[in-house]
Amino acid sequence: MYEIRIHGCPSSEEALALQDPIERLLCPDPDHAPPCEVPWSFTLAGEDADDSTALVLGVYTSSGQATQVADQVCALVGGTLPIAVSEGSAEEWEELVEQYRFEKGLRQVSS
Repeated sequence: MYEIRIHGCPSSEEALALQDPIERLLCPDPDHAPPCEVPWSFTLAGEDADDSTALVLGVYTSSGQATQVADQVCALVGGTLPIAVSEGSAEEWEELVEQYRFEKGLRQVSS
């Protein structure tokens, strides 16, 4: 479980506006059969240093894949916002972990 934080969004609205393009990056065909290659979810976080907001992308994947996704997100936002990758807590992303388990079960049944 990893978190990719896109720091420095001036407002929650601007942070949320990044979700659609990032979703299309991670899942170009939203009508595909599950599972997604990289299970993902979003949340927002306030930043203490200023009044900005961070868009937090949770990904249930390996460290290497999380770094690749972060690089893709960085390219998508044009390098204008700082991006950091860190380990996330499965308890904080419980819904994402359950989605992964459910979709993985579907894949095993249909294989």
